Amino acid sequence: MQYLFMALFAGLIVAADQFTKYLTVANIALHGHRDFLPGILGFTYVRNTGAAWSSFEGMIWLFVLIFAVLTVAIIWEFSKKRMGFTTFERWCIAAIYGGGLGNIIDRIRLGYVVDMLQTEFMKFPVFNVADCFITCGCILLMIHLVFFNKEFWKDEKK
Repeated sequence: MQYLFMALFAGLIVAADQFTKYLTVANIALHGHRDFLPGILGFTYVRNTGAAWSSFEGMIWLFVLIFAVLTVAIIWEFSKKRMGFTTFERWCIAAIYGGGLGNIIDRIRLGYVVDMLQTEFMKFPVFNVADCFITCGCILLMIHLVFFNKEFWKDEKK
């Protein structure tokens, strides 16, 4: 039952991501930059054909391949329980997956990812809601694996 809730969580992330991208294209793309929290955060419409910092630009096939492998790995791990992930870590994986799915939908449908969140207090690439969930999910997963799930790293030798 918990996997159903995790799938719904990932689905809500995709819905929130796609909705914010729709609003961005409908409102920001026509009017340019909009301040949200002046000096901190603004909205800017960007078409990103690559990954972070526009790396791997134009390589949609690579992103689709990586996402397909991730999908198979998650289904295998969640159904067979082959790895020692805790429930919290599985929720982090669901957040990462939901963010990845939101971006892969854009890549397949549009050929690029719609980014809109721009930090104004530091020079950082424009990003989107999906990127937030991917990043936060990865950071929380790594912290939890390193500091709280020592069993994950034990080598089982028989």
